[in-house]
Amino acid sequence: MNNRTDILDLRTALEVLKDTPGQLLETDVEVDPEAELSGVYRYVGAGGTVARPTQVDGPAMVFHNVTGHPNASVAIGVLASRARVASLLGCKKEELGHLLMDCASNPVDPVVVEGPAPAQEVVHLATDPDFDLFKLVPAPTNTPVDAGPYITLGMCYATHPDTGLSDVTIHRMCIQSRDELSIFLQPGSRHIGAMAERATELGRPLPISVSIGVDPAIEIGSCFEPPTTPLGFNELSIAGAIRQKPVELVACKTIDEHAIANAEYVIEGEILPGSNNVVEDQNSHTGFAMPEFPGYNGPASHECWLLKVKAVTHRVNPIMQTCIGPSEEHVNMAGIPTEASILGMIEKALPGKVVNCYAHRSGGGKYLAILQCRKTVHTDEGKQRQAALLAFSAFPELKHVILVDEDVDIFDTNDVLWAMNTRFQGDVDVVTIPGVRCHPLDPSSNPDYAPSITDVGISTKTIFDCTVPFHMRDHFHRAPFMEVDRSKWADVLPA
Repeated sequence: MNNRTDILDLRTALEVLKDTPGQLLETDVEVDPEAELSGVYRYVGAGGTVARPTQVDGPAMVFHNVTGHPNASVAIGVLASRARVASLLGCKKEELGHLLMDCASNPVDPVVVEGPAPAQEVVHLATDPDFDLFKLVPAPTNTPVDAGPYITLGMCYATHPDTGLSDVTIHRMCIQSRDELSIFLQPGSRHIGAMAERATELGRPLPISVSIGVDPAIEIGSCFEPPTTPLGFNELSIAGAIRQKPVELVACKTIDEHAIANAEYVIEGEILPGSNNVVEDQNSHTGFAMPEFPGYNGPASHECWLLKVKAVTHRVNPIMQTCIGPSEEHVNMAGIPTEASILGMIEKALPGKVVNCYAHRSGGGKYLAILQCRKTVHTDEGKQRQAALLAFSAFPELKHVILVDEDVDIFDTNDVLWAMNTRFQGDVDVVTIPGVRCHPLDPSSNPDYAPSITDVGISTKTIFDCTVPFHMRDHFHRAPFMEVDRSKWADVLPA
C-alpha cells in the first residue's frame, strides 16, 4: 500500500507503518499518561527541538496499556519523521512542499455522509452524571509542570456565524474539568479565533467539534495559514486533494456542526461568548502551559477561551493520538505547509528561480527556511534575496532565511553550513529587517532582550545569502567525482 489514495484514517496509517520495518513500535507495558508517556517517547523518536538526548527519525509508537484508560491506546510520533510523512502521503520526502503546494491550488471539498459514522460508535453525553473528560479522553501531559492534560492533535472544526464557511485548525486544549476545556486562540492569527470573536459580538456560542486520531493528510493540511489559506478556505479540501477523494464529515450528535466521520474521538461543544479569560493553569498553578515548538515551556495563558463540552463520541477501543510540542512531529506539521506556502508565492513572482524549500527542524518548522536558488543569467543576481522577502510575506512567522545554490542539499545541515562557511561573508551577505512582527513564543523577541525590540513578538528578520555571486560562479565548482556503475557496486552502495 503506497498510493497516496490508499490511506483515509489513522488505523490504516498505523497498519502501513506496522508493515514497514522500523516505523512502528508497540508496547503493552503500562504507562502513566501524566508525563511518563512523553518521557518515554522523548528517547524513542521525538527529535525536533526537544532537549537532547533524543532520537531524530525514530519510529512512531503505540501504547496499549494506559493507566486509567483500560479500553484505549495512545499513538505518538506518527508524523515525527519526514520520510514517514512522505510515505504516508505517497511521495518522496524532498517533494512534500511541492505536493502540498499543488494540493492547496487544486482543493477537493469535503462531503457530508449519513451517520452514524465510525467516530460515533460509542456516545457519552455530558448530561450523564458519570461523564468526565479526565476519564474519557487519555490526554497526556508532556512534562511534570504542564498546566494539565493536553489535546495536542485535535482538529477543531467550526463555521463562521456570518458567512457559513467552515474551517479546520489545530489549537492547544487543556482539560479543566469534567466538561470543560480551555482552548488557546492566539488573537488575529487563526480562523477559529476570528469565528469565536464574531460569535461573541453576536452574543452567542460558537459550536465546535474536535476530531482526534485522523488521516495524517488532514493533520498536515490543517496547518496551512494565511495568506495561502485565507479566512473561508476549508483546509480539509487540501487533504481531499492529497487523497484525491473528499474528506467525509458527519453531523454531530449534540451541536449544529460536523466532525470528521472516521476519527477515533470527537469532542462536541461550544466556545462560550466572551469567555476569553480562562486561566490555563488554574488547576496546577505551575505558571506553564506545555512545551512549545521552540523547545521551551510555554507560559500559561490567562486569555484562553472556554469550550463547554456537550458530548464525547469515539470508536470501539479508540486510539488517542498525541504529539510532543517541540518534537519533529510539530516540525513536519508546521513546516511542510510553510514550505508549500513559500514555494507557491515565489513561483508566482519568480518562476523557476527557487528549486526547493526546507523549513528546518531547528526552527520548529516556523522560524527558519532554507531556499535552494537557481541563477542562470547575470540578471538573476539579486533575485535570490527578493525570493527571501517573498518567503517572509508567504509565512509571516518566519524569522530567518538561508539562501543556497542548486548544488547544496538543503535537507543536509552540514551541507548548508558548508555553504555558509565557503560562500558567505558577514559584512556583505547579511540583510536585516528590524522591527517586524514574528512569533511571541520566541523568547528572544522580548524588550528585555534588546532595547530595539519594542514589544513581545517583535523580531529582526534576517537573510543569510550563502549563494555564489553570479560573476564568480566559475570559481566555486565542487570537486568532481567519477560516476560509477551502480549495478556493479550494488552490494556496497546505499540504495
